[in-house]
Amino acid sequence: MSASAPAAQPAGYSHREIMQVLSGILLCILLAAIDQTVVVPAVPAIARDLNGFGHLSWIVSAYLLTSTASTPIYGRLSDMWGRRALLIPALGLFVVASILCALSSSIGALIAFRALQGVGGGGLLSLAQAAIADVIAPRERGRYQAFMAGMWGIASIAGPIVGGYVTVHLTWRWIFWFNVPLGLIAIVLSQRGLANLPVRHGGGRIDYAGAALLTGAITAFLVLMSWGGVSYPWVSPEILALAAAGTALAVGLVVQEHLAAEPLLPPRVFRSKVFRGGVAVAFFASLGLFAGIFLLPLYFQLARGADPATSGLEVMPFLAANVVGAYLAGQLARRMGRTKALLVAGLVISAAGFGALGLLGGAAMGLVQAVLAVLGFGIGLIMPSSLVLVQNDAERRDVGVATGSFLFLRTMGGAFGATLAGAVFIGRFGGLVAALALPVRLNLGNLDAGRASLAGLSVAQRAAVAGALGSAFSLAFLITGFLMALAILIALTIEDVPLRDSIHQEGEPIGH
Repeated sequence: MSASAPAAQPAGYSHREIMQVLSGILLCILLAAIDQTVVVPAVPAIARDLNGFGHLSWIVSAYLLTSTASTPIYGRLSDMWGRRALLIPALGLFVVASILCALSSSIGALIAFRALQGVGGGGLLSLAQAAIADVIAPRERGRYQAFMAGMWGIASIAGPIVGGYVTVHLTWRWIFWFNVPLGLIAIVLSQRGLANLPVRHGGGRIDYAGAALLTGAITAFLVLMSWGGVSYPWVSPEILALAAAGTALAVGLVVQEHLAAEPLLPPRVFRSKVFRGGVAVAFFASLGLFAGIFLLPLYFQLARGADPATSGLEVMPFLAANVVGAYLAGQLARRMGRTKALLVAGLVISAAGFGALGLLGGAAMGLVQAVLAVLGFGIGLIMPSSLVLVQNDAERRDVGVATGSFLFLRTMGGAFGATLAGAVFIGRFGGLVAALALPVRLNLGNLDAGRASLAGLSVAQRAAVAGALGSAFSLAFLITGFLMALAILIALTIEDVPLRDSIHQEGEPIGH
């Protein structure tokens, strides 16, 4: 079959019908993906304008918290009521919250509205990915991977650039205003494009207790990762209390899901070794991706002396190669009919890439960029392959909850990766500086102040600081590479299940 003119799908969805569905959900993917990156360059300007430097991190964390908590809930509800019934309200809430963010007059209001925006944003990605699984068979998904990889590519590359440009030349408020026309277009396209998707009419009960326990556990763990080592020491009573609360709520969630008649996170989904393996691999892949996104701009600014704008451009090989890897993974999965080899290859390449970064030291920039491209390509191979693996394993009634749970746990991996990378880097650098008795403090939220503290140092002391920075980055890269290597062992245990040529599993009814 020609890739330019795909044949009708086994379940009855033609190429035209699939493209009609994609026309709406691709814009949802773009909105959800770009909102994770576009606001980052604007955070200092927002904090300065609203006098909120003490709450700077919560401008990003509030959205992450609520979007993460709502993702599996959307997945479960969409399995009960249909994708469109949940996606349109999620888009509407996202647009309204964006308007409120743009109009915010205080840091507290902005954080609250960012949290509300996250509730809407949490549905965009999970419902879009579940809708894709509704109409495209796992093996055929690579045929359309270019479109999805393209949205992630635009978001990864354009997000930080657009955010920085708008903040400098307009105002940070326009970052949120731009969401409004895009969101309204997405509502129109999704309303029309998802009309042919299966329509469900309830038929189940909502696990309110499970939703409350899940939200509480996620809140505790994300606040812990946001505050740990920044607002409070890792062994402080506040952090230990959050860890205990999160663990207790997680245990309560497990008990509740086994007792509930219609659980939010059905245990039958997690009983599958393929599902558990795919989620674990995705967790580590996301850990590596966000550790890289966190560390690399700092590496170029602190160890290579680049300004913020230049550092963003120097990270591009990593992000662009990630998109290329994701696209190629889709094509290879379609040809091979399996994904295990792609997962293993991606993890091997990623572990080697982080290991190389940890050993490069002061290597030429060209070599560093080449390693970044290889690393990004490796992680790109893993991301779509692990999602297809999980959706291929799920029964059709569980596609939404399986997708939501997958994305939720993958997001937790990203949050853990960024936090771990920051903790290792700061801990190593702080320990070396203290041992050398150098009067230098590094605040990742205010790099200018850190550079200013270097002004009074002698040449020898500056060399010692440079060495400490190099050692700290090296350790952070090597530990991340070690964790990616551990994930290889998990990937090797996953059953190499053939990808289905139909959107239905064998034995399931074919009717919509």
